[in-house]
Amino acid sequence: MTLDLRSISILVPGKLHEHAVSRIGKTFNLVAIDRIDPALVTADLRDTVRGIAASPAIGGSFVGPDFLRALPNAEIVANFGVGYDGVDAAYAGAHSVMVTNTPDVLTEEVADTTLALLLATLRELPRAERWLRDGNWVRKGNYRLSPLTLRGRSVGIFGLGRIGFAVARRLEAFGVSVSYHNRRRVEGVAYAYHPTLKGLAEAVDTLICIAPGGAATLKAINAQILSALGPEGVLVNIGRGSAVDEDALAAALANGTIAAAGLDVFADEPNVPQALLDAPNTVLLPHIGSASVHTRRAMADLCVDNLVSWFSQGRALTPVPETVHVKAK
Repeated sequence: MTLDLRSISILVPGKLHEHAVSRIGKTFNLVAIDRIDPALVTADLRDTVRGIAASPAIGGSFVGPDFLRALPNAEIVANFGVGYDGVDAAYAGAHSVMVTNTPDVLTEEVADTTLALLLATLRELPRAERWLRDGNWVRKGNYRLSPLTLRGRSVGIFGLGRIGFAVARRLEAFGVSVSYHNRRRVEGVAYAYHPTLKGLAEAVDTLICIAPGGAATLKAINAQILSALGPEGVLVNIGRGSAVDEDALAAALANGTIAAAGLDVFADEPNVPQALLDAPNTVLLPHIGSASVHTRRAMADLCVDNLVSWFSQGRALTPVPETVHVKAK
């Protein structure tokens, strides 16, 4: 007998991509609460919810032990996004709850954004556009020559995963050297490996952070790393805002420890430190790395496809490492 997926309740706590919500509503029994909060879980939800579809990075909410304990029949958390530090995957895996994310479908988009952010930061493209729009080209003449360029730079990638590889491939086409730091060396890769982040920063003048969030990377890019990068140094962060000590970065930008920074992510989104907003040598984006209609729809589809596969075939399409061992009930 074919399982009727509409009999399965999927909880959507807070905001989620509208295409994902639409598909869940057409395929399952969709139930919703305002936010990720165990206090909002009613007795009925506690008894009936078997899956969760969430985007915990939005608003800083966290799918942690308290929330999962409030939903004892939940079998899967389908995380919208490749980063899943908003879900306690280790706890979930230890309690037989599958966690999935949405890798690959956003890799190329984020890599494109990374290169665009790097070039915009080096060549001061937003400031140059503002010069034109404000009428300064007519009144005052040409915009100044940019002090920085990609020519002759050495680039270090902090986090050589799927997106890191895609960024590195693009950088090769620009004729710059590429090296990287991960917790472990990546086999079969020709890029120079540095076993410490400080060693990488000392060896390059451009640092691109694509590292995941979490305790292991919390403020990993600190005053010491920025100092090692040097006065011609440029930082680009497309990974997680928590990986950068924002106070140290603001100071480094103000006192010339480094030359510039391009940031798409911040520690307390959507709140951006005023010191970074005021800094003339920053390019700041509102977390748009994967934010195209095309890519976000693909992410939404993969998020829902994981739910469909789990409940119809007993397997997840893209389980996170901490939960690969979890079996369907």
